[in-house]
Amino acid sequence: MKNTTLVYIEQDDSYLMLLRNKKENDENQGKWIGVGGHFEENESPEDCMLREVREETGLIPDDYRLRGVITFVSDRFEGEYMYLFTASSFRGRLKECREGELHWIPRDRIFDLNLWEGDRAFLKLLLEDAGFFTMKLVYEGDRLVGSETHRYG
Repeated sequence: MKNTTLVYIEQDDSYLMLLRNKKENDENQGKWIGVGGHFEENESPEDCMLREVREETGLIPDDYRLRGVITFVSDRFEGEYMYLFTASSFRGRLKECREGELHWIPRDRIFDLNLWEGDRAFLKLLLEDAGFFTMKLVYEGDRLVGSETHRYG
């Protein structure tokens, strides 16, 4: 199982979203996701999230919170534990991302985007400001075939 992070950066009732359309052989090709990526050796979830945000956006989150841990199971891709964050303030200037196009999307328009089905489930919890949660998402190809959520606090 690989370890990854994903963060939704908030500004003016919008989330910074990444349309994955620049990278070849991208399992997220054509999908809208938050910003994040794979752990490097000896990184904590926070280390990974901060590095990935800086590399992909030029921004440095100041006020961030771990919101959940998502377990992905797939018949096509390697299993994954994803640490899900939100960030409500940041420093820096937005730069071009080599993996896709960055856009500020109003929260009430998020579900109009081409999202993974499982992302819709955890985004709903983020928008409801649910407490900490874990979620298991099971995919066959691009289709979500099972999910399980546990809320804490």
